[in-house]
Amino acid sequence: MPRVLARRAPRDEPRDRHDAKVERIARELARRDSGPVSLKKKAVAHQVPKRGDKRRHDAKIDVGDLDEILEIDPIARTCVAEPGVTFVDLVAATLKHGLAPIVVPELETITIGGAVSGCSLESASFRHGGFHDTCLEYEVITTDGVVLRCTPTNEHRLVFQMMHGSFGTLGVLSKLRFRLVPAKPYVKVTYDTYPTLREYTAAIRRYAAAEDVDFIDGIIHGPDKYVLSVGRFVDEAPYTHRYDWVRVYWKSTGTRIEDYLRTRDYFFRYDRGVTNVQPRSFVGRLLFGKLLSSSRLLRLADVLNRFLSADRPNVTVDLFLPIAKLEPFMRWYRSAIDHFPLWCVPYRRVRYYEWIAPDYFDGVDDEMFVDIAVYGLAQPPGRNYYKEIEDELPKVRGIKTLISHNFYDEETFWTIWNKASYDAVKAITDPKNLLRDVYTKTCRAARGL
Repeated sequence: MPRVLARRAPRDEPRDRHDAKVERIARELARRDSGPVSLKKKAVAHQVPKRGDKRRHDAKIDVGDLDEILEIDPIARTCVAEPGVTFVDLVAATLKHGLAPIVVPELETITIGGAVSGCSLESASFRHGGFHDTCLEYEVITTDGVVLRCTPTNEHRLVFQMMHGSFGTLGVLSKLRFRLVPAKPYVKVTYDTYPTLREYTAAIRRYAAAEDVDFIDGIIHGPDKYVLSVGRFVDEAPYTHRYDWVRVYWKSTGTRIEDYLRTRDYFFRYDRGVTNVQPRSFVGRLLFGKLLSSSRLLRLADVLNRFLSADRPNVTVDLFLPIAKLEPFMRWYRSAIDHFPLWCVPYRRVRYYEWIAPDYFDGVDDEMFVDIAVYGLAQPPGRNYYKEIEDELPKVRGIKTLISHNFYDEETFWTIWNKASYDAVKAITDPKNLLRDVYTKTCRAARGL
């Protein structure tokens, strides 16, 4: 009789590789006594490139190989993956199972770890919050070389919550487990146009309350043209459009009544630019549009950083505002800046986030926020729009992302961000302060200070 050989387990399973990577990174971190240290990643950083950013000269910890999908469970609708996995690769893998991440940021090469650290959201956020709000578990490597398993309910629950918005300053996020949602092959988008901001916000509230759509975002084309883009998964489409070459998505929202996109193309419809599409001209896009994805433009800008403006950098910033405060903010915005178009993403605050100062949202009872994105705004001489916006936001209980230029003084910064919670987690995950604190990294080192 023929011999039946026992089947040998593969020697190089993804989880074995993952454990080896984590062990290497933990050893390297534990050996270091002083910083500053930054993480060397494979994917381009989706932060606004800055001319004098000191992090370019930091010692590096190489985490570039943390880029594998470890498991997709189509029954439990969960995924386990390393932080360097890009959303374009994640979407391709999950769609094979008829599933997708619940929140997919708009640019192809945003990574899942970057989405947590940088507070990523998108058009499913009106119901689900940010990508971090769909996560179930993190693995975090401390700078002492200790590996923590963090969930919303275990002994490291504060570490879990504070990884959101930490910008890589609270240890190394090395693995994530997150939820998936059933996805259909296509998305049908309808475009509703409103003449006033009040009617626009009422429509956002109405759609959000009905919960009968899958996606909501929009473009504010001007003070009298507010377009709400409402998307639904569908099984079939009479036609499809893509916006990765000569077509510009934000412009189409002002002229079309409806549209159909393949699901993958819907997720990344802004990848050539949100409202700051480059090249701007049709001829330029015809010649170079296929080549100039968001990641290539960001990498090019970072390489050529010495040519960026140090005194008047263009404004690229996302502002989170309680929807009830949007009208007073926009009155100020029109009188002070008056730049359009703006991207608008409704965002449900699904919890009182531990990283925000506990009293900052006092008096804000509504869980619905909006992200107003100001992209590609040139600053005139003698003005600092970033600082003017920072000064105005507390008046309407707004908050800005830290991916761009930040001019907060330290005292003001810690009236918005939660210093007590941050310091408590920092003592666990980075007691040697190898990674800088979040204020120093985003408000000082990024500006070359």
